[in-house]
Amino acid sequence: MQSNLDFMVKKNAKSKAVTVPVKKILIAQQRPGSEQSPYFDLSKKFGLEIDFHPFISLVPISGKEFRKQKIDIQKYSSIIFTSRNAIDHFFRTCDELKIVVSQDAKYFCITEPIALYLQKFINYRKRKVFYGTDGTNNSLFEVVNKHKSNESFLYVCSENQQDNGICNWLKTNNCEFVLGFMYRTESNNVKNVLTQNKYNVICFFTPSGVKSLFDNVPEFKQNGTVIGAFGENTIKAVEEAGLRISIKAPLPKSPSMITALDIYFSNSK
Repeated sequence: MQSNLDFMVKKNAKSKAVTVPVKKILIAQQRPGSEQSPYFDLSKKFGLEIDFHPFISLVPISGKEFRKQKIDIQKYSSIIFTSRNAIDHFFRTCDELKIVVSQDAKYFCITEPIALYLQKFINYRKRKVFYGTDGTNNSLFEVVNKHKSNESFLYVCSENQQDNGICNWLKTNNCEFVLGFMYRTESNNVKNVLTQNKYNVICFFTPSGVKSLFDNVPEFKQNGTVIGAFGENTIKAVEEAGLRISIKAPLPKSPSMITALDIYFSNSK
């Protein structure tokens, strides 16, 4: 698949290069439900055309199917979440199985926004909620390390979870833990989206999204396409796929993909 270069360069009479910023962006997520989304502010600010197409679908694992994993949720004193989807499916599973989570349960989240999402399900102030400072696995490990004594961890994740280092760290540090598969990911059919459009930037948010790219277009060549990736595990998946990353988040100066895109296009001027 051919892609535009991230910058088109023209020369004037004096041979001075004039850069023209990229224009067409693909966000591998669902379109925001509100027109007040910062993505649309970004579009106006830089004159961008932003398309939204989720590359994956999440399929819930039923409570009946979850029972086959023989996991007693109430046995675990701490829950690890690396996404809002994991939170949604954890509480869905608990509701389906009529499980009441202990008031003393601790929650460890990879970012503050994910931690704040817990407010949808729990009385946040009365619970013990912890999160990493910069969205990396290492910052999550630092928090877990401070509280791991006498704790048992339930790591809620996808059935087709790619190894993201968290399991290895828990094993290495002799933590009692179990993987709780409460949903699975499936690649969406986005072949026409990718082959019938020439996107200057594609932004990924999950390793499964990167896999979906090649499920849909196995012959995909990056050429000049700028790649953005959110999250340490997504960045790793992009690099392992042999793609170059120009936009990364979260970082201290770019805690969100929107901030990272803003910085990228500001610098591109």
